[in-house]
Amino acid sequence: MKKLLDNITAEVTKAFVEAGYEEKFGKVTLSNRPDLCEFQCNGAMAAAKQYKKAPFMIADDVAARLQGQEMFASVESVKPGFLNLKLSEEYLAEYLREMQADERYGCEKTAEPKTIIVDYGGANVAKPLHVGHLRSAVIGESVKRMSRYIGHNVIGDVHLGDWGLQMGLIITELHERKPELVYFDEAYEGEYPEEAPFTISELEEIYPTASGKSKEDAAYKEAAMQATFELQKGRRGYIALWKHILSVSIADLKKNYDSLNVSFDLWKGESDADPYIAPMAEQMKKDGFAYMSEGALVVDVSEERDAKEIPPCMILKSDGASLYTTTDLATIVWRMKDYHPDQMVYLADKRQELHFVQVFRCAKKTGLVDDSTELKFIGFGTMNGKDGKPFKTREGGVMRLEKLVGDIQNEMYQKISENDTMEKEDAEKTAKQVALSAIKYGDLSNQASKDYIFDIDRFISFEGNTGPYILYTIVRIKSILKKYAQSGKSAADYTIQAAHSASEKNLMLELARFNEVMTNAAEELAPHKICAYIYSLANALNHFYHETKIMVEEDAAVQAGYIRLLELTRDVLETCIDVLGFDAPEKM
Repeated sequence: MKKLLDNITAEVTKAFVEAGYEEKFGKVTLSNRPDLCEFQCNGAMAAAKQYKKAPFMIADDVAARLQGQEMFASVESVKPGFLNLKLSEEYLAEYLREMQADERYGCEKTAEPKTIIVDYGGANVAKPLHVGHLRSAVIGESVKRMSRYIGHNVIGDVHLGDWGLQMGLIITELHERKPELVYFDEAYEGEYPEEAPFTISELEEIYPTASGKSKEDAAYKEAAMQATFELQKGRRGYIALWKHILSVSIADLKKNYDSLNVSFDLWKGESDADPYIAPMAEQMKKDGFAYMSEGALVVDVSEERDAKEIPPCMILKSDGASLYTTTDLATIVWRMKDYHPDQMVYLADKRQELHFVQVFRCAKKTGLVDDSTELKFIGFGTMNGKDGKPFKTREGGVMRLEKLVGDIQNEMYQKISENDTMEKEDAEKTAKQVALSAIKYGDLSNQASKDYIFDIDRFISFEGNTGPYILYTIVRIKSILKKYAQSGKSAADYTIQAAHSASEKNLMLELARFNEVMTNAAEELAPHKICAYIYSLANALNHFYHETKIMVEEDAAVQAGYIRLLELTRDVLETCIDVLGFDAPEKM
């Protein structure tokens, strides 16, 4: 189904051509003066110079050819040369009828589906998720869902940190605490226990303890580095311990990501890239891209157009150890081998931009990816507290994500319980849904690259530009539809009618933008555009609701038309919030 704006532009362009002007001048946009018109075309202003003619004369020519056209209720030529357009109510209603008859509400899938890998999450095993992991998870999940909605084959990969020094630190600390464990006996040749010798809470205490010791004790750090080396060389007992660490950590990570309605298709980590590092480095040397510099293996990635210096991309350190650049490049190797993606999208703190510039340029220069493969970095800003500084606990520490989610759920539960209209189980379920909308919408409504204030009091409000306000609007619609059905009526044999009021037409115009907004947001990987859209749509719905006596309307066909319009509004809103990664309850 064509976008409404494209249909209008096509009609206006046709009029420009019929009047003797080039079609490029017929572009139509949403009006920046909604008090005067709904759409506008400023092409006559641009055409005036080319045709050496007053712009208002060109606008008059075009307007004359649009008069009486059934698409428009009015076409005005306004000096010095603007075209002000208002849509016909019947044409708009017909457009919405077509939307409602389509299971995708007029949003066509892309004609050129791509295979896209979205790299987000970035959790480290043996460490709990904290608020710093929130933005990557929430934005990445939405980017994955948006791209999938418009028809791309999208693969979400958590890309775990599971192969570095932290593993050696844990193994070293375990060895100190439990030297009797069979994993430390190099002579042991039997099967290792299936159950891990630690719980998730023990593991989460072991790592910071080990990390702290390594900063104060050089011998301890040396032992941890040796353990890391032996693990990466395949020592049996250490590999078995490492598998236990992964198993216990991933189970806990999945539980925490589930609470955010975030899921991954791949649970790959840095360890999966390890087998590709040595052959990749050798090939880079063989092809003449990699060379030794101060003992390290590097690839030059600077370009003449660079405004500031871009350092060489380091492939291996002087001791032969790999870095984040190494594992990221090797990860690209296996992704290309296994999935042949057309695009890889990376979500990380915007302060890591230089790292990704180096990795992407190196991957392109050394031929790890085809020229046609797009590598894209979405750098997000910081989530700050009300003091403008990175969000912390009251004690000044980094807050665990599990605690943040739990605290907001408890606040929502208290709010919902005050109304005393739900059973405890229903209230708890609804509190989780509303809390998730507060967290996700609070983040996604901001442009990803910008820092934002995480203001819990504002995010959980049922008024203003918040997730709970969007859910409240959906629940309001569901309530009206339920009352209508309970009155014994059905709108199944009716369709959306031409608007009876300005507020109804405004609602219809907002609904008609769905296709354009969803496609544009997915192309730009910009969830905040969907948030802005549903906020405008929710406002339009509530304005219409307050001005229209839906349930006491005496004309059955008019009332049924209202109901059909509400059904479409509900469906569009629910489609949008699903793409953002949350859903709406039946009642609140």
